[in-house]
Amino acid sequence: MKITTVMFDLDGTLLPMDMETFTRGYFGLLMKKMAPHGYDPEKLEEAIWAGTAAMVKNDGSQSNEAAFWAKFSQIFGEKALKDIPLFEEFYANEFQAAKDLCGHNEWAARAVRDIKASGRRTVLATNPIFPAVATETRLRWAGMDVSEFELYTTYENSRFCKPNVNYYQDILDELKLCPEECLMVGNDMTEDTAAAELGVQVFLITDCLINKEGKDVNAWPHGGFEDLIRFVCG
Repeated sequence: MKITTVMFDLDGTLLPMDMETFTRGYFGLLMKKMAPHGYDPEKLEEAIWAGTAAMVKNDGSQSNEAAFWAKFSQIFGEKALKDIPLFEEFYANEFQAAKDLCGHNEWAARAVRDIKASGRRTVLATNPIFPAVATETRLRWAGMDVSEFELYTTYENSRFCKPNVNYYQDILDELKLCPEECLMVGNDMTEDTAAAELGVQVFLITDCLINKEGKDVNAWPHGGFEDLIRFVCG
């Protein structure tokens, strides 16, 4: 079936990165920011992971943002909620230094623009565990802007996470999309191929491939962004 809509993952797909290196460096920057405000670095890291787990387990009854802060504040108390502006300040400022932990592939932006120019709809389907300001920043590092996408998922506007198929279902419902006419482009063979359970086609970008379950990559169309352009546009 003809592809009318292409959904793109961000981290490790449009924005090349080693997730462990990025996460370690990003946490280091956040700890440096928050330590003077009474946040023990080790406890802060544990709280972030706990909040992230709460988002991944979100049953859809609340936003991922609400799920994160509910868990985070269980650990640090009401002080954490009062300090939300400090965290937002971090993403608007100190987080910029994390760009040095990422790579850059000029073909990523070219692929998005070529596909959009072909008349297809584009969606930024990044795992919504970050606030919008951080997602917008990481997309700029990749040489793009959120205006190039009809929708981009963040922890504010989402209530599920990958690999929960309900995350993809919400995108399909919001944009009134037929799954068989959609293509999910990603690098994680667990999180991104989950879209196929709904009938969404999948293309894997192999530059920063994540395959924790040892799946056969040959089961899916795969390659680099030049291959993606040919696959979608012919």
